[in-house]
Amino acid sequence: MLADALGAQPVLARERLFDGRVWDVEAQEFELGGTRIRREVVVHPGAVAIAAVNERDELMLVHQYRHPAGGTLWELPAGLLDVDGEDPLDAAKRELAEETDLAADGWQTLLDVSTSGGGSTEIIRVYLATDVRELPDAFDRFHEEAEMERRWVPLDEIVEAALAMRIHNATLLSAALALAAMRTGVGTAHRLAAHRVHAHPVDVPFDWHPLHR
Repeated sequence: MLADALGAQPVLARERLFDGRVWDVEAQEFELGGTRIRREVVVHPGAVAIAAVNERDELMLVHQYRHPAGGTLWELPAGLLDVDGEDPLDAAKRELAEETDLAADGWQTLLDVSTSGGGSTEIIRVYLATDVRELPDAFDRFHEEAEMERRWVPLDEIVEAALAMRIHNATLLSAALALAAMRTGVGTAHRLAAHRVHAHPVDVPFDWHPLHR
């Protein structure tokens, strides 16, 4: 069975290089294969994202300016796990409401995404939200979110845009292709009908998040 292997090498020394508003940077030293190695690591709180699907098989997307990326990206609603003690599912419900004025009655875990495992501790849990409804009141939004567009987009359109290289957000790409696999199955063509894939329980362990390792 193909699977990543959880288990970090012990950190032998660390040096804080930068304290940021969202994440920090550390130099960490560890031993691998008999050699002591020093690497700079972005220490990130992690995040949640929400693949909210309506009865027409459309996903709720937000179109948000991302200065480091150099443009405005189509993304899933998402947010940082930066509230002490907040459960990831509660964070996802909060972010869905704050970014899209939506709530959902059905919740499952879709997948976990390591966005840049070679340099950052960030891992994003992506939830699948169904039985979605509009909230009666709109949230006030600030900074980049103040100009953010929200739109229901058919899953087929998102997959086509992904394969045509017109969208680039890693979390959206991962979630859309996972949902497409759930619709059609995985494996070789003659096995598709017999090998369906499904989302996971909402409380599946979040083992790869740094706080839970």
